[in-house]
Amino acid sequence: MSKQEVSPIRLLIVDDSEEDVMILARQLSRKGLQFDFSHIEYLEDLQNELERQPWDIVLTDHKMVGFSSAEVIHIVKSHNADLPIIIVSGQIPEQTAVESMHLGAKDFVMKDNLARLIPVITRESEQHESRKLRQKLEQEYSFLRYHDNLTSLINRQEFENSVVQALNQAKDSHVSTMLMLLDLDQFKVVNDTCGHIAGDELLVKTTKLLQDVLNQEEILARIGGDEFGILLQNRTAEQAFSVAERIRQKMKEESFFWQNRKFEVSVSIGMVQIDQNAGDHQEILSCADVACHAAKDRGRGNIILYSTQDEEFLKRRKEMHWAPAIKQAAEENQFVLHQQAMISLQHPDTPPFYEFLLRLMQHERQVAPGEFIPAAERYNLMPVIDRWVVKNVFQYLRSRALHQTYGQYFINLSGSTLSDREFFEDIKTMQRHFEIDPEIICFEITETAAIDNLCNAVGFITEIRQRGFKFALDDFGVGLSSFSYLKMIPVDYLKIDGSFVQNLLSNKIDRGIVDACNRIAHEAGLKTVAEFVENEETLNALKEIDIDFAQGFGISKPGPLPE
Repeated sequence: MSKQEVSPIRLLIVDDSEEDVMILARQLSRKGLQFDFSHIEYLEDLQNELERQPWDIVLTDHKMVGFSSAEVIHIVKSHNADLPIIIVSGQIPEQTAVESMHLGAKDFVMKDNLARLIPVITRESEQHESRKLRQKLEQEYSFLRYHDNLTSLINRQEFENSVVQALNQAKDSHVSTMLMLLDLDQFKVVNDTCGHIAGDELLVKTTKLLQDVLNQEEILARIGGDEFGILLQNRTAEQAFSVAERIRQKMKEESFFWQNRKFEVSVSIGMVQIDQNAGDHQEILSCADVACHAAKDRGRGNIILYSTQDEEFLKRRKEMHWAPAIKQAAEENQFVLHQQAMISLQHPDTPPFYEFLLRLMQHERQVAPGEFIPAAERYNLMPVIDRWVVKNVFQYLRSRALHQTYGQYFINLSGSTLSDREFFEDIKTMQRHFEIDPEIICFEITETAAIDNLCNAVGFITEIRQRGFKFALDDFGVGLSSFSYLKMIPVDYLKIDGSFVQNLLSNKIDRGIVDACNRIAHEAGLKTVAEFVENEETLNALKEIDIDFAQGFGISKPGPLPE
């Protein structure tokens, strides 16, 4: 920011001598300080002036007619404890000055030495701005920890805490709460045909609609991509059906328009009652999830209450066998590692990079991760899977004498694993045991998972990179605020989401997004990897854009590890 663009410092001057104030103002102006000021003579005017506008610094004389600087300090600190106060006085005993500092004054300057005042004002102004910025960042971090960034609703973690509280209340006080899970039926259509910006806009609009229907005391959360959770406290099932019906009708009446296209968006709702007979909070959420999927399967736009007597629900609950199956697979080494190569586009002599992928062998059938990973995420078993993968990748590299090479080997981690403090210690233990050079290992996490677990992600990534490991942000570009989050998350590689790469030959916007991601990444000193590269034409286009690495079926399909 150039000098003429610097905002003037806002000074509130408390002094019963207008002549002294004019002398002070002239001195500050003559020395080049840019400032605006307001002057008050009487203590009773101070509170109103403090509330009139935000001030940067308060300058006060020490002894004035009817009051002293101590009273000024008390009022200012009661209004804003962080607002700097500087005493500017003709005379003040040293002991009194020290006592004023203890009360909250930042410094004191004698009126016969006003040359010292400007550096004091400058120092306190800069420190005040720094404190305000730090407080703002802390508030943003705190907000992101418990809230969804797009809709500002509470996130899944905080919603689950609310479910636990409702469950405890039901068991202690026999107060029933109704839990709803809502899923937008046409969200994927909007997202795939109009892009992520349109999808985000639909989510924001849906949030506003739900807030209009619900009362303020009812809890609303965004718990997944297009999923919302609602807690109706002290409500019967009949009352919950009434609320759900209002939501369904409201959604039916409100069409979604995007660039002259109209979408009829409906909502499927699953409900479960939280009472003294309910299981733990994970079971309650699972039951609501089963009911929501049942509503969706019955033709969209349905409302279903979970019942333990319904055979369909019992069948769906049996599908939850994945939790023990995943634990067994980790214990008995039923998981299988595959790998997929990446190539350097700008330096062909660079050795291929590899990403490790996971499969599960069950009853002589190879199970793709899409079948068991959602259950693992739901039941918080991803740390179990991630530990198995890291251990077996390290073991494989050591057995093939690749543990001290110059290649790069990518290992996927889940968002929930980042909050497991023991996981980082386990990585260090395994690295020492298998003598792995950390420089050859690059852990990766999806952008959405990193954002959903922002505080944990930043801390984990920082620690892991200090250890020498690399880190990649996968599926980059899918979030509306991708570039802003890039400033917060310290990584080495960006893996640009394949949905943009696939269509960059036919879609100028997708090509522009890929190009923008690449340029921003390079400005930040990062390497880029384009995913879903399926043909030679796309590969050549990525070379022109100056992408660093490419990955996809057009280069190498995933396959078993070499024998």
